[in-house]
Amino acid sequence: MKLKLLFVTIFFTNFLATTVTAQQIDFITEYLDRFENSREYLLKVARLMPEDKYDYKASNESLTFAENLMHIGYAMDWHTQSLLGERASRDWNTDKRYKVANKSKEEIIRTINKTFQESIAFIKQFNTDTFKVELDYFGLTRTKRQIFLLLADHITHHRGQLLVYLRLNDITPPRYVLYQ
Repeated sequence: MKLKLLFVTIFFTNFLATTVTAQQIDFITEYLDRFENSREYLLKVARLMPEDKYDYKASNESLTFAENLMHIGYAMDWHTQSLLGERASRDWNTDKRYKVANKSKEEIIRTINKTFQESIAFIKQFNTDTFKVELDYFGLTRTKRQIFLLLADHITHHRGQLLVYLRLNDITPPRYVLYQ
């Protein structure tokens, strides 16, 4: 009887572990699909705005169109490479990669695209066993899995501002439904 109980315990423990691992892998696969669509949509939005409008902002306290794009890139780099990947964070005050100054529209788009590519490569190799590890996120405790979701939310938040900027310049944004 004890042997049967041991066998059943081992079986269910293995079954649950396999199920959890499969769900984590499914999450990454689904996340990457959405993340790639987010990349395509953001790049399409970036290409729609004429270069002479990249310095447009809706109000004095707002970021410009270009600054919003570079802020998305900086935050994406920080979330993946630094927060999740444990690489030292870039210093916003000294690092020039995400500064708008003297960058053309195409340079900004290339920077954003490259950051997406780097983030995608990072996510593909991410160790899902660490999903439950908790991190300090601006004074809040968040798991690494939650950080993935926060990154997606952050991109969407700033992309939404860019869509408003397009509309304020009489430019029709691309249909979002095509990028879900």
